[in-house]
This record gives sequence, structure tokens and C-alpha cells, in this order.
Amino acid sequence: MMKAISTTGRRFKPENVRLAKEVAQKFGIPYVSRNRESMEELRELYDCEVILVAKKGLLVLDTLEGELFFHPNMAHLRLKNLRMGERDHMVNAMDLRPGMTVLDCTLGFGADAIVASYATGSGGSVTGLEINPLVAEVIGYGLGHSLGDNYDMHEAMRRIRVHCADYLDFLREQPDKSFDVVYFDPMFRHPLMESENLNPLRAVADHRPVSLEAISEAKRVARHRVVLKENSRSLEFARLGFTKMAGGQYSKIRYGVYETMGACL
Repeated sequence: MMKAISTTGRRFKPENVRLAKEVAQKFGIPYVSRNRESMEELRELYDCEVILVAKKGLLVLDTLEGELFFHPNMAHLRLKNLRMGERDHMVNAMDLRPGMTVLDCTLGFGADAIVASYATGSGGSVTGLEINPLVAEVIGYGLGHSLGDNYDMHEAMRRIRVHCADYLDFLREQPDKSFDVVYFDPMFRHPLMESENLNPLRAVADHRPVSLEAISEAKRVARHRVVLKENSRSLEFARLGFTKMAGGQYSKIRYGVYETMGACL
């Protein structure tokens, strides 16, 4: 794990102190009382790479590239469009239906997981994996404690189960056909640099390319589909054996789709 400390925002609130101390104990990192120091001063003083900050009742991971935090608005527009009967390219690529189970191998900010949770409904389930324990804590805590913009979003967030795990290790441990859909949204080999909001995640993310073994395990585990999200011009689709594509015709994002032979709902 990256060298880190835990602290609070500048404004003293007992609940934030309590949360900061709890996560410090959980991860075995120092808790530091916040005085007037800036994040830069704290980082230099304690020689740490990242700072876990409890503020406004949630957790923020302060990185050299900015703040990484959870906010449900990242999925708000997509859920609004789905409620209005419009299409979502990811949902279509996964061919999601109520009651399905989804394994999101690369949770990130959690927006795709929220949309998948909404699409699969109360009878379905979404499991999100994140290899960085501090990112998993920030996003998992946000999914469990942040207030959604409406009831549908709130319930979709609460249904997501977050695990801190390497997705290849996790896949190896799963029985055959144990999820309907297995989904990968890795850090793009050729990132869309205008997505500046991703910079804090890039600073702490797993940049390893998806392996052929991981795709092979995903095909074993998935009953219905394996889906890979990537830059539309990426060579990863060909390298990993995806020949069927989904997504908007002019979109910079495409989805590689592998349909398994398993039974579908």
C-alpha cells in the first residue's frame, strides 16, 4: 500500500475525527490531528504519498494529482436517461436485465457499477473489485453512506458490494458460471487526456494491462457475457480476442463483447 496518513478537513467536527481515526486503525497508518497545515505541508512533514481525509461525513483521498472522492452525480445523468427510456451503451453491451449478477473487475469511481446496479434491479447484484485498498475504502464508504439524488440511485448504490482484491486472483477463486456478466474498464493504454477528472485516479490506479489469463478466467466465470471498455482506437480489443463491438458509432469509447455459451435469464 502507498505510504499514507489519515486526517480531517480544516473544520473540526467530532464525527470526522472519529472516522479518520477508524480508517487509520483499519489500515495501520498514522492519524494526524489537523491544524492549519495544507495538504502539501502535511505530505512533506510526514513523507507520505497520499492523505486519507475525513470531511463532510465522507472520505477523500488527496493525491499529487488532486482529490479522489465519491459522488453519485457521476452516474446521475445516465440513470435519468435510463428512466426516460433512453439507451445506455454499457447496459446494452452487457445486455443487462433485472435479476442479473455483475462482476465489475475495475470499480474505479463506481459510476458504471451504479448504472449496472440500477439496470439489474433489486433482484440482481453488482460486485465491485478495487485493488488499491485506500481507493476501495473511499469509494466503498461513499456507496454505503452518500445520499443518492433519488430513491432509485440510493438503492442502486447500497446494493453494490465492494471488495479490495486483484481481479485475477478473485476470478481464479470463483466457480464456473457464477456471474452473468464480467466487466473490465481498465486504465486505457492511450488515455483520453481531456478526462481531467480521472487524474487523481490515474495517480493511484493499477496500470497493468488486462491479461489473456484474466479474460480466459472471465469467460469461464461469466454465464452470459464478458465486456471490455476501452478507447475506440485501442489495439487491446484485438490483443485480447474481442471481435464483437458495441457502443456509439461516433463515440470515443467502445465496448468489446464476448458472448458465452451459458444460459441467460
